[in-house]
Amino acid sequence: MKRKIAAIFAADIAGYSRLVAEDEEETLRRLASYRQVTDDFISRYGGRIFNTAGDAVLAEFSSAVEAVRCAIDIQESLRTRNLAYPPSRHMSFRIGITIGDVVERDGDLLGDGVNIAARLEGLAEVGGICVSRAVHEQVANKLSVQFADIGAQEVKNIPNPVHAFMVSMKREDGTYAAPLPPSKKPVPQSSVGPNWLWPAVVMVVCLAAIGVGGFLYFTKLEIQENAKASMASSPIASPTAAPAAPEPMPKTAAMPKMPPPMPTTSMPAAPMPPMPAKQMPPPAMPLAEKFAAESIPFVPDRARQRLASDYAPAGGDKALALTISGVHAFAANQANEEAARNQALEQCQKFADAMQPQRKCEVYAVGDTVVYPHGRPPMPPMPWLRRDPLIEKPFSAKDTPIVHDVGKVRLEALYPQSRKSRSIAIGPAGQFFFNFGIESDEESIRRNLETCGAAIGTACMIVALDDVFVVPAPMTLRAIGFFQARTNAMIVPEMRDEVMRKLADGNSGWSAVAVGAAGRPGLGLKAPGEQAAINEAMNNCARRDSDCRVIAIGPFLVGPN
Repeated sequence: MKRKIAAIFAADIAGYSRLVAEDEEETLRRLASYRQVTDDFISRYGGRIFNTAGDAVLAEFSSAVEAVRCAIDIQESLRTRNLAYPPSRHMSFRIGITIGDVVERDGDLLGDGVNIAARLEGLAEVGGICVSRAVHEQVANKLSVQFADIGAQEVKNIPNPVHAFMVSMKREDGTYAAPLPPSKKPVPQSSVGPNWLWPAVVMVVCLAAIGVGGFLYFTKLEIQENAKASMASSPIASPTAAPAAPEPMPKTAAMPKMPPPMPTTSMPAAPMPPMPAKQMPPPAMPLAEKFAAESIPFVPDRARQRLASDYAPAGGDKALALTISGVHAFAANQANEEAARNQALEQCQKFADAMQPQRKCEVYAVGDTVVYPHGRPPMPPMPWLRRDPLIEKPFSAKDTPIVHDVGKVRLEALYPQSRKSRSIAIGPAGQFFFNFGIESDEESIRRNLETCGAAIGTACMIVALDDVFVVPAPMTLRAIGFFQARTNAMIVPEMRDEVMRKLADGNSGWSAVAVGAAGRPGLGLKAPGEQAAINEAMNNCARRDSDCRVIAIGPFLVGPN
């Protein structure tokens, strides 16, 4: 164990339990998306996440200024994202920051600094930031933000009051919102005054007593005590109404039976909550697209062919339902559109309930029109996979990039023994999905990317195909996310496009990116191995900058092991 001084950043989601209770699927999907934002900002500002639990994040920074900058960017980014949802479905973080002496043990941080940051987070407004006096002293003259002093606060399990400041967050019109009063009352100031004040106080009290007694004696007025006015409580937004239960599905006309799809399995990575039985919807896109069997997502290639020959030419009222894992069924020649919808959903759900993990079926098409409410799943740009012998190496679950330890154990137990073709897709926050027993490599890749993208709401990456890693899997440093040169804040803005272009041109072999204190990058391209790419990147960075460090290897953002 070692001690050190660090700026500790604590964040969690306000009202997370309520959000999950109202709509578990949508909340988990958005949590994954919002965590991608927070993790990316923490990495950009030189922070390190040392603990997570559900919706909570704990990170350390070497600089209080960078910690506050990071918190402000996170809150402004998430506030913009929340505008797409009704107020009752806003997912907003509270953030607390302090500077303290902490103990590091096995990568985790312990001590009063961590506890105080968590308590400050509890004092923060919804969507706001609360900092300690030590942080305020460090950043007050270095950042163009405003603070509101809320005084000393008594907080749970901390023996001494914590003097706290709220960061005033910017409104849409560019003005700053004054922080609301904290939920906990400030510590009352001591009633004991200076010694010289006592004689004056006694004299004033005596004179007041004489005056009041004389007044009551001569006027014989009855003095009544005024009732204390109660404080008006703020209105609480009512939660979104739960959706109505679906109408019973009619079990009338028979429909063409569709065989279940090739077996697949998927597993989200820790620390994400377990994948619910129903799928999490991808972002909504415009509807009313004309049905085309060759573009149906999730389903096997053979199913696309069958639907082209059976569903597309079918007459009467018809509908097609599916899940993001590829289970599907359709009903044709029904009495009306509603009957077609219900019959397709009922038959699809029978198949889905027999699969693991179980998923909820949704209507994809009615008649010749696509009505799927979530649009097409987000996909990475083509080509989805490049085979390169220089970077490929045998698959090992423990070396899977970004995936957390619990997920690696799951992969080790199931993936190597599964039938080919099989692949692993990962998301930027460590989520992963794998399928197996698919007819071709191309289909396995396509369906895995579609399922992963639909489940987490952002484009995923194929990292393994059958028995090999098909991307550079870093070993020297730890992969912590996807690297995107165009938006990486550690690289000076005027050089980001150049880095992106050079990486795209040098798309064979190993690559690495290093940056110095001034943000000027050095690249290692088309190297025969990981260490060679790192050495070249560091040497190139050292020619134009100082204090260089590697921030990316291949497609991954990296940090210390």
